[in-house]
Amino acid sequence: MSTQSDCRWFAVTVRPKHEQTAERGLLSQGLEAYLPLQRVRHRWSDRLKDLNQVLFPGYVFCRFQPSDKLRVLTSPGVRSIVSTGRDPQPVDESEISAVRALVESGRPLAAWPFIRVGQKVQISHGPLASLRGVIVRAGDSWRVVVSVEALGCSVSVEVDADMIKPESGVYARYEA
Repeated sequence: MSTQSDCRWFAVTVRPKHEQTAERGLLSQGLEAYLPLQRVRHRWSDRLKDLNQVLFPGYVFCRFQPSDKLRVLTSPGVRSIVSTGRDPQPVDESEISAVRALVESGRPLAAWPFIRVGQKVQISHGPLASLRGVIVRAGDSWRVVVSVEALGCSVSVEVDADMIKPESGVYARYEA
């Protein structure tokens, strides 16, 4: 049996609307799984209700060794592992940590079009201090976008302009 430090994170595709089933199945296999959820307020005609919403629909993250691929693929709800050719494509630990930090911040999150690496910033202070991502401009607000390359997906959080500083002197601006 391998230790957790020998394992890497991978993105696992799951059947539609089966993210929580897949996460439970992977956990029951003794694997570490992470399903990023965010609290959203949903309005019906007669009431408001806070719900947990999947941040990356159709995906669950799982930490395992490539030799455990069959265990992952036979878990309930799992369809495949995001791969390059026949080799599972690992997700960088820093990307998982950044997504966790965004979810745990409690700030409103929004799905964002994937942006390529190269236009990076770092948050200088506040609860998300040291978080690295891409800065974009959305209307009158600034957002830091954290990308998960293996999924080709990103998530953004609104920040005050004075909370960000360029990383390595690179500063890019996008108008939304």
